Amino acid sequence: MTAVAVDGNAQAIAITAGEWTLRVDPRHGGMVRALTRRGADVLRPMPEASTEPLESACFPLAPYVNRIAHGLFTWEGESHALAPNHPAIAHPLHGTAWLETWDLAEHREDALTLTHAHRADARWGWSFTARQTFTLTANGLHARLALTNTDTRTMPAGIGFHPWFARRGVEAIAFAAQGVWLGDEAMLPTRPAPADQLGDWSAPASLDRPALIDNCYFGWDGTLRIERKDGAILLESAGTRFLHLFVPPGGDFFCAEPQTTMPDALNRPTRDQPGTRALAPGESLTLDMTIRSA
Repeated sequence: MTAVAVDGNAQAIAITAGEWTLRVDPRHGGMVRALTRRGADVLRPMPEASTEPLESACFPLAPYVNRIAHGLFTWEGESHALAPNHPAIAHPLHGTAWLETWDLAEHREDALTLTHAHRADARWGWSFTARQTFTLTANGLHARLALTNTDTRTMPAGIGFHPWFARRGVEAIAFAAQGVWLGDEAMLPTRPAPADQLGDWSAPASLDRPALIDNCYFGWDGTLRIERKDGAILLESAGTRFLHLFVPPGGDFFCAEPQTTMPDALNRPTRDQPGTRALAPGESLTLDMTIRSA
């Protein structure tokens, strides 16, 4: 096992198994800085001097995912107002854990565990702990995110991972879903549409698109196949109903984010379909993600 200095304020920790190497920054948001297979980037590598999460290879989403419209929502009869949490985005997004310090709890040659504790404050009014476990095998990466309510009250909860896949060498992607949420100019969901509304991904399809895709697919079957020139890769997240796809035209990356809820789930008419979890004190919510060779 090795530790690699990134700059004066950050440290990346590397683990390796077979042809795979993972580099993680536990200090800044529990971010993944790189994931490679046979030396080729599977996830977009983070610039060496950067600690900006939006330049990372992957980060955790907790205790909510994507945007909360205007930071306003009501939970158990109480109104809540959250301020924007990133200067580039008008609405608070992705929770709080991606912007906070994590601790290294365990480090082995092929695995590591990070932990984070949040005390209720203006950014999120409930206390919680989060735990990320990364394990490499000869076939790829398995990651688990666990969120535990350490508050005395029931907490709304949604979690996910935000991997930024390297686009170089990617020829097509394919996945199955029941539908997609269309969004407005602020990338907030407006109405559901058939899964092929923005393009048919049920068979391998190119990422070359004339318009931005930043939309959440629901009824996802838990598998996304990435056809690459150096061999296909699978993203898997069993039991996760939502896949948020972000494909900027001409970008050198794309994001395929397994999530337990849709964006702005706290403000949807019903909580059943969006998947917001009412997490009782002491209760945990977990999500697994695998990125592996097909």
